[in-house]
Amino acid sequence: MKRVFLLIGLSGFSLGLQAGPQINVGTVYDYLDGDKSTYLKRVFNSGDSTAFVKVNILEIVYDAEGTPSEVPVKSDPGAASRDGLMASPARLIIPANGMQGTRLLFMGERDTERYFRVRFIPVVPEKEDEFAVSSDERENYKKNLSAGVNVMTGFGTVFFVRPNNSRYDSQIDNGASTYRIRNNGNTSVVVDEFRNCSIKQENECEPTTKHHIRAGKEFAFDKKPGREYRFNLVEGASKKALRVASQ
Repeated sequence: MKRVFLLIGLSGFSLGLQAGPQINVGTVYDYLDGDKSTYLKRVFNSGDSTAFVKVNILEIVYDAEGTPSEVPVKSDPGAASRDGLMASPARLIIPANGMQGTRLLFMGERDTERYFRVRFIPVVPEKEDEFAVSSDERENYKKNLSAGVNVMTGFGTVFFVRPNNSRYDSQIDNGASTYRIRNNGNTSVVVDEFRNCSIKQENECEPTTKHHIRAGKEFAFDKKPGREYRFNLVEGASKKALRVASQ
């Protein structure tokens, strides 16, 4: 059975071993409702030194076969002509055990749902990075980091921009051997906290997963004997708990 699992979106990348600044971006998936144009994303630093974080945004586009690729956000001279997502500020200075927020602002067409990869990348500040620190502060920061074992790990999140007139229409086909959810709406729905468990042994479950179903796509799984499937079907602000047992 072919399954459509879309936008599995955590990307981490490491620049060393553990120490120094350690950022946490919270949820990996964020959603901008059709009646909103801005979203506040908070970034936490649980490390023992200041985190200098650059925010990088790429748009995720799909070809005719449904294969995703990441492309630069379209931008003409002047912010008013930007078509896509931008972060303000795009550079964060987060103190140890502190928090800083960036506002994700969408500008452009919203006739269909759009997707963006938002990366939060800790860096050692250089002059060209345009962080608001002096040369002496930059050098002192580098010396403090080099005194120990340094790690800086960045995280990638997926940002969904729902269309202006979002519409949900999930069609369920509970067949004898296959369970199928077809998304006939115009914005993604989420199969959240999907669990595949043994009916006889309550605690014998496969790892919990999360799946996004884009507009016009479907999610399906085979119902195996002796197994029970539990998940939440999330359509915007609506969440429905479902349980499916094999026949």
